[in-house]
Amino acid sequence: MKIIKTKIELSEWVAQARKEGHAITLIPTMGALHEGHLSLIHIGQKTGGKTVCSIFVNPTQFNDPEDLKKYPRPLEKDIGLLEEAGCDLLFLPEVAEMYPEDEAAWAINLGALDEVWEGAKRPGHYQGVTQIVYKLFEAVKPDYSVFGQKDLQQYLVIEELIRQKELPIELIMAPTVREPEGLAMSSRNVRLSPAGRKQALVLSQVLFHSETLLSAGHDLDQVRALALSQLEAAPGVRLEYFAICERSTLSEATEETPRDQLVILVAAWVEGVRLIDNVVLKK
Repeated sequence: MKIIKTKIELSEWVAQARKEGHAITLIPTMGALHEGHLSLIHIGQKTGGKTVCSIFVNPTQFNDPEDLKKYPRPLEKDIGLLEEAGCDLLFLPEVAEMYPEDEAAWAINLGALDEVWEGAKRPGHYQGVTQIVYKLFEAVKPDYSVFGQKDLQQYLVIEELIRQKELPIELIMAPTVREPEGLAMSSRNVRLSPAGRKQALVLSQVLFHSETLLSAGHDLDQVRALALSQLEAAPGVRLEYFAICERSTLSEATEETPRDQLVILVAAWVEGVRLIDNVVLKK
């Protein structure tokens, strides 16, 4: 695996790969890699081209400076995992490489996606996400890019970015990878104690139970009320939101919303760690 730190070197590598007839798949990450990230690499490899993984802890998408400071950065471990996974290139830029001093202001109209759930709880977060992802898209010019379902709202935001900027990129959604007990894999999980991990299991348990009830035709309001009561009573869990939504817009669902178009979202704090998860109802 080649490691490149500048956009100039990156463009040279991409040009050579294209000259050799390879398509390019980009997997943007902030490092602290786990099996969920590696699944994105493996899905990207199925396109048959070259896989490029970026590791960049993007400062513009953090609302809380302390969260940015605490974000794990086990670089040597990450490099080893990417090599084992057969990734072709790691793009590892410094902040100054991605954000030069003459940086132009960034703004993109994401509509309701910037105002509900994660957008509402983390103002400006998706502006920062789209800013860095657009920079990476411009630097790599990939044919494909892989994002995980665990942050479905982020996936929809990137879909909107690609649409507005008319980018010739095919977006691929990777299924959420879970730990054996059901907890969605996240780079932030390393900050949980064993007791905290057990407390956090209620998130996936409530999601799966709600999915079962909704698939069986139970009333949305009853399912929502039951889930809220379970989450609000769970020890060590501070709930931010639980919602049943239409999956393409994330507007709150009604009884008229077809059940195969529903997604169930949750965000909560455990031991000072913010966790998100979702389950998409199967067709």
